[in-house]
Amino acid sequence: QVQLVESGGGLVQPGGSLRLSCAASGNIFRFYQMGWYRQAPGKQRELVATITSGGSTDYADSVKGRFTISRDNAKNTIYLQMNSLKPEDTAVFYCNAKPFAGSVGYWGMGTHFTGSS
Repeated sequence: QVQLVESGGGLVQPGGSLRLSCAASGNIFRFYQMGWYRQAPGKQRELVATITSGGSTDYADSVKGRFTISRDNAKNTIYLQMNSLKPEDTAVFYCNAKPFAGSVGYWGMGTHFTGSS
């Protein structure tokens, strides 16, 4: 059973920064891809950023240039550095790990971020 535990959410003023962490049980090298998704109130869950086992990254257009996804294989953890935060970034952020391409993967319970002035 794979467990993903997100942390780092909180309340940040617009323009601020925050770093989210997702700690996985076991070696993250076994996952084809890991990523962050978010779900804002009343909206569907959407992709934020992904990173493959080879280190290739992809981002939603809305966060390009502001968010950075990274991984620390030694700590079995991925991160999402969020800069220049906006109120519209407010959402529950979920970590996902896909064992192979096309799989639904495993989900964490989420961590909540609120961008508020």
